[in-house]
Amino acid sequence: MNQLDQLEARSVYIFREAYANFKNLCMLWSIGKDSTVLLWLARKAFFGHVPFPLVHIDTHYKIPAMIEYRNKLALEFNLNLIYGENTEALANKLTFPDGNVDRLTCCKNLKADALKNTLSGDWPRYKLNHSNGEFDLDTNREAYTGVIVGARADEEGSRSKERYFSPRNKESSWDVGDQPPEFWNQYKTDFAPGTHVRIHPLLDWTELNIWEYIEREKIPTVDLYYNQGEGKRFRSLGCWPCTHSVDSESRNVVEIIEELKTGKFANIAERSGRAQDKEDGGGLETLRREGYM
Repeated sequence: MNQLDQLEARSVYIFREAYANFKNLCMLWSIGKDSTVLLWLARKAFFGHVPFPLVHIDTHYKIPAMIEYRNKLALEFNLNLIYGENTEALANKLTFPDGNVDRLTCCKNLKADALKNTLSGDWPRYKLNHSNGEFDLDTNREAYTGVIVGARADEEGSRSKERYFSPRNKESSWDVGDQPPEFWNQYKTDFAPGTHVRIHPLLDWTELNIWEYIEREKIPTVDLYYNQGEGKRFRSLGCWPCTHSVDSESRNVVEIIEELKTGKFANIAERSGRAQDKEDGGGLETLRREGYM
């Protein structure tokens, strides 16, 4: 087995362990390259079917092409797609683009709080109706206790402190110093009632691994990752007011792989285009301790 085969096999194993051990399981789908590889692996793990809902937190500030891609792929792959949002923060303009709060507070409102309350069922959730492509109110308000996430240890400092099965308390707060040991392929999946567990099948994948796998499997990705003729592309995707492109001539997956192999970005963080990281001292640990993705 080559490296990609080994990574794929471990990820598939993690998926199946999660499905076997958590009754109310869901998977976060941010529409980016990592979570789309995660989606592809889920379909492999369960023979073309994804047996749990995909949850997207809609900030209403995503780049429009991301939402178009989300809906198209959800219909094509017949996915059980659910989205949640912080309606109150949006209505009261407690967001950075409106100038009422800073970027970190905006992230807490539109992402961390929205995620926590969407997963718990405390706030309304909306489910894709495959018959008309619209979203209807989801009548199932049961809490998700196991949440599969596309976090990678190499992407950002706080993610390197995660485990494959990483517990949070019932408020989704993360105690970084209280993580279970994981030896070889032995994972703790039995937690006290009320524990909320984040599951990370991509934890040991790198940015290069992700793109090599996308190339090998021919996984469809949103066009924002590629140079459209202006010498720029996005390396990491988020909300448009806080996400900036990088200089790059790469127009396709093969060229991105070559770019990464030559070390062009060796001294530039993958999330360097995400402005909220800079306001948190270059990392996201503060937000992630409070439930951020």
